[in-house]
Amino acid sequence: MMSLRPPHHRRTTRRLPAALAGATAGVLAAGLVAAPAHAESGPAAPLGTVARTAGHARFVPGPCPRTADPIPALRTANCGTLTVPETRDRHHGDHGGYGDEEHEGRKITLAVAIIPAATKNKAGDPIVWLAGGPGDDAVSEIPMALNGGLNRDRDLIFMSQRGTYSADPQLTCPNVDQFAADSLGLVFGAPSTGRLHVEETRKCRDRVVSRGADPSAYYGPESAADYDDLRKALGIRKWNVFGISYGTNLALHYMRLHPEGIRSVGIDGVLPPALAGGAVTWKAAREGYDGLFKACEDQPACNTRYPNLKATFERLVGEVEARPVTTTVTVPGHPAPVKVVLDGGVLVNWLASATHVAAGVPRSIDELAHGNPRRIAEQWAGGKLSPQAIGRTSHGLAYGIFCREWTPYESEADIVRAGQRLFPTFPRSVLVNAPFLTWLHPDCRAWDVPPADPSIRDRTYSDIPTLVLSGGFDAQTAPSSGAYAARTLSRSIAVTVPYVAHVVFADSKCAQTMTVSFFDRPDAPDTSCLAGLTPPAFEIAP
Repeated sequence: MMSLRPPHHRRTTRRLPAALAGATAGVLAAGLVAAPAHAESGPAAPLGTVARTAGHARFVPGPCPRTADPIPALRTANCGTLTVPETRDRHHGDHGGYGDEEHEGRKITLAVAIIPAATKNKAGDPIVWLAGGPGDDAVSEIPMALNGGLNRDRDLIFMSQRGTYSADPQLTCPNVDQFAADSLGLVFGAPSTGRLHVEETRKCRDRVVSRGADPSAYYGPESAADYDDLRKALGIRKWNVFGISYGTNLALHYMRLHPEGIRSVGIDGVLPPALAGGAVTWKAAREGYDGLFKACEDQPACNTRYPNLKATFERLVGEVEARPVTTTVTVPGHPAPVKVVLDGGVLVNWLASATHVAAGVPRSIDELAHGNPRRIAEQWAGGKLSPQAIGRTSHGLAYGIFCREWTPYESEADIVRAGQRLFPTFPRSVLVNAPFLTWLHPDCRAWDVPPADPSIRDRTYSDIPTLVLSGGFDAQTAPSSGAYAARTLSRSIAVTVPYVAHVVFADSKCAQTMTVSFFDRPDAPDTSCLAGLTPPAFEIAP
């Protein structure tokens, strides 16, 4: 199964399309409710430098965590850990309540990094970042936040979601990632490939359990309660929330379950809990693909050189599904030739990621139509074989979310029906696996966790000011899902940034400007840059 994250070619800066130096300044007595941010005598201590306990959660300053890639900004960060119950009181269902100590048992530890604002005259309310995935580590996404200027005048707070790379326990499963790399030469959608994949999922579950973790404790409402605890334990009265990709799903849970203490919310690449699953992923593919195809059609040079691009692509999906294409390519960092098999499922997933590099997509499709699969095969293999694709995703968290929140409320037939409505020419063997969610239901049968309370699918109704961002080329979370979420957020502003793929903040200066201005003025962000955006100049082959 693939997670809903940006493709690997951008993870060096994004870790999506997912990678803490303060010393202890003081300790409050265990069980003390978090004090206001400026409760200490004398000048206020820098955020994240004071140990505090809030309910059954405790923040302790300490070293910054290890990261998969160097993150220079951590050298000036205040870091520490938040310790929380692994499982809160089951009698509170999915509402993140606290039970007695006897109900809590095991504790888990989440890494925290606080990046100071770029200016000394900073706003008093920081921004907390909710990472994508599901299963990406927020700490690894620090470079993306800083590249977008999000810390211009606010401190930024990053906490590893439970089970992720810098958390303890770390519920990564490199075997699942390695299988994706090792299976490039297998037929992607073949039942035999699915059986091998599900076996790796079972191994992953065994690994999670062997670490003493409860697989059912790693999902959205528990993570939302973790962030509520973090705000209290840091002594913050009000903060702002910014979530990308899966982090938008978590942000909507958080707004619904713990609205107190939230000043404003930004969500980018929106996946509403009420829709999450395979059907909406087919809808995302349809909208993202069509956005790119229309941009080519509207550009005379592209439309002349690559006419009927949409029909050509959809015809190719059926053709290579019936007769998979095998080729051999060389991938940077892998001098040995790599065998790659392209079938219909590969093309569907490749294009859903390739909208990030839209300028070359029409040429790649055209080359495959004329018997040359090299460009597509190189991109597909490069993502799977990248070192950044191995051992960084928390599959323990991802499967918990998929299997508690999504599959109990959407059948395999629902996924196929959604695909048939949107892509009526695709063979059923392609439609059974929605993009990025390959073998979703068989994986969840192997993961074997109970369904979440039905309230997990509730829509979020809120008057918290919210900026809802989508990309016109987003084939991973449907642009229309942003508008859907905004309809029940009474003080929301929904914006689709044209010509940009999943998570517009990462690639669009316009989106970055809007986001920073939103946190300054949540009811009146500056959206004027939208008027000057232009489509990509598509590559025109000789």
